[in-house]
Amino acid sequence: MPLTNTQSRDVESLIHPYTNLAKHREVGPHILERGKGIYIYDSHGKDFIDGLAGLWCVSLGYSEERLVEAAARQMRQLPFSHIFAGRSHEPAIELAERLKEVAPFTSSKVFFANSGSEANDTQMKLAWYYWNAKGKPDKKKIISRTKAYHGVTLAAASLTGLANNHRGFDLPVSGIAHAECPHFYRGAEPGESEDEYAQRLAHNLEALIEREGPDTIAAFIAEPVMGAGGVIIPPLTYFESIQPVLAKHDILLIDDEVICGFARTGNYWGAQSFNMHPQTLSCAKALSSGYLPISAVVIHEDMYQAMLDQSRTIGTFGHGFTYSAHPVAAAVAVETLKIYEERNILAHVRRVSSTFLKGLHSLRQHPLVGEATGIGLLGGIELVADKTTKSNFPPAKAVGQTCANFAQEEGLLVRALLSDRVAFCPPLIITEPEIDEMFDRFVRALDKTEAWVRRERLRTP
Repeated sequence: MPLTNTQSRDVESLIHPYTNLAKHREVGPHILERGKGIYIYDSHGKDFIDGLAGLWCVSLGYSEERLVEAAARQMRQLPFSHIFAGRSHEPAIELAERLKEVAPFTSSKVFFANSGSEANDTQMKLAWYYWNAKGKPDKKKIISRTKAYHGVTLAAASLTGLANNHRGFDLPVSGIAHAECPHFYRGAEPGESEDEYAQRLAHNLEALIEREGPDTIAAFIAEPVMGAGGVIIPPLTYFESIQPVLAKHDILLIDDEVICGFARTGNYWGAQSFNMHPQTLSCAKALSSGYLPISAVVIHEDMYQAMLDQSRTIGTFGHGFTYSAHPVAAAVAVETLKIYEERNILAHVRRVSSTFLKGLHSLRQHPLVGEATGIGLLGGIELVADKTTKSNFPPAKAVGQTCANFAQEEGLLVRALLSDRVAFCPPLIITEPEIDEMFDRFVRALDKTEAWVRRERLRTP
């Protein structure tokens, strides 16, 4: 089918992230035009349930008028101001105050950036800055985990533990180590309980630290639930098991809440769902419901005092972005946090999550589904060639992406990830009937995928 004029203009003008650029020239883009609530509509008027909230971010759904008005008011009043050299403005101050109030630890200050990648890049720099101020300049290495996703800047992509984010880019940079991914379905030994698995991972982490040298390690960074790595939920005792190891060796724990924050897991922060006690936190995405780019790094008092010491010595804190705490983005984020509180979004998530998890877990009965797991309004499944052996389909066949394509045919947008995993992360405002409709559409897509798998002879009856 020939490309439309709009599609041709796209192909000749844009570079699309996470897209096969060669194939894109053949098939063209899917043009979206408007959104309302949990639905988004394309250029043909077809409606889609947005099962991934954009990219894990449109928590309040589309066309939330209060956010539109917050942006318009701020555009009229103060459309831009930076916060370099001591300047400030009310939206930045109020947003920082609100984030300090809800942080999962006793926080001191907030630094603003524009994306999760920038926030985590900042985390790496602040860890170095902190240990230099503490008189431990050898503590430079950062431990991440395989299948982690922390962004795509040079530093954040190095922290990310996904091969396709490294291949062709000469990444990761030196000074990054990756511990094991806490994926019980794939990593547990026969007969091993989740708690035993968590303890083994903690033992292996300590062995990694000893090999690298405890005095050379600055921080350990982790998502409470791994998002882009496949929606991998750790054993409930995972963080309880590894935190004593980090404390023993004086290693900071950085909490990447870019996906998990703001009620996604059924608590305000993912850290609270897994008894995680970080020293610093990154957030983005749902901070503004995805309406404008903004992210934040929340730090504890000890780190702030170290930053003061460095500033006295150096004469400045030499880090920041032109758009740090952009007043329009900050105003929209403030309004987003107000809506979360006024509408008690956390209680809503807790109320509807049982319906979401019931629908998700029911997918385990499908012949293609090996694992279906979730928490709050965040879930993932893994498609397998054999449920008993857990054997995967050949990666080149892209079964997960084929399933996502069939879902799109059925009016549902989900995201296929590596290892034929498919992610669900609907807007937090989704209702129980809408959840049921979302899974009805997905089951039809699964059935289409199964028929395709058989036609392709990828699975025996």
